Amino acid sequence: MNASQKGNLSNTQSNNFAHVELSEGDDEISRLLVEARKNATPLDDFPGPLPETLTQAYAIQSASIERWPDDVAGWKVGMLSPENQKRYSAERLVGPIFGSQIHEISSGSRITMPVFAGGFAAIEAEFVFKLAQTIKAGDELSSDDDLLAAIAGLYVGAEIASSPMAEINNLGPTVVISDFGNNAGLVLGPEIPDWHSRLLTELPSSVIVDGERVGDASAAALPGGPFGALRFAVSVAAMRGIDLPAGSFISTGASTGIHDVLSSSSSRVEFGKFGWFDVNYEPMREV
Repeated sequence: MNASQKGNLSNTQSNNFAHVELSEGDDEISRLLVEARKNATPLDDFPGPLPETLTQAYAIQSASIERWPDDVAGWKVGMLSPENQKRYSAERLVGPIFGSQIHEISSGSRITMPVFAGGFAAIEAEFVFKLAQTIKAGDELSSDDDLLAAIAGLYVGAEIASSPMAEINNLGPTVVISDFGNNAGLVLGPEIPDWHSRLLTELPSSVIVDGERVGDASAAALPGGPFGALRFAVSVAAMRGIDLPAGSFISTGASTGIHDVLSSSSSRVEFGKFGWFDVNYEPMREV
C-alpha cells in the first residue's frame, strides 16, 4: 500500500457511536423520516427536536434501517466540517447504502437515478471499496495490513445524495446521520487495477453538471485517502456492533465536493483513464 494511505486503526476517531436505547420521541422521528422517504414526500424541516449527539443520531439511523424494506449492502462515508469535527469529536459520518440502490455501470454508459423532488439532491464523485471477506464487529484489525487483506478491490463511482429535506446539510451532521446519511444510491463504475500501488494524486476525479465542470480533484483530497475513510467505517461499525459482510461496498467520500443537481439535470463523472459515466435524474417514486 502506498505510504500516503497508511494510518493507525487505533487512532481512528470513533467515540460517541456506541449503541444506545432509542427514546419514544426518537423512534417517532425515525418513523416519520422513513415514511417521507417511502412516500417520496418533501419535509419542510426535521420531524422533531434535532438530535444533540452522534450517539442519538446513529440510534435513529439504526431504527430506520430496521424499518426500511431492503437490506444494507454497503456504507457511505462523509466528512464533517472542521467546526463540527471539533464539536462532535469525530472526523466523518457513515450512512447505509441499500442493495436495490446500488447500480453497476460500465465506462462510457449512462444511467438515470431517482432523487427527491422538492428535497435535497446532489452527486459526488467517489472511490468505492468492495470487501473480500466479512469483517465482524469483534474482529481485531490491529494494522493496515489486516484491513488491506479484507479488500477485494477499489472502484470508481458516484454517490447520489438525496433527502426529503432540502435543508438537510444546513441542519448539521446529526440530521444527516439520522436520515440515512443523506444517501439515495450508489453508481458503481469500473474497478481500478493495482490501486494499492498508485499515488493518491494518480487517481483523478471530476464532475460536470449541466455542462459546467463543478469539481476537479483526486483521491488525495480525502484525508488519509480512500483507505482512511474505510478505516473509519470499519471502526464505527465495530463500535455499533455491526458486521460488514463480504461483498459490502464502502463509498469513501466526496473527492471533488458535493454538487447540487435537479431532477432535470444531467451530469458526467470522470476518473481519467479509469473511466467515466453519465448520470441523469428523475423524481423519486413511492417505495
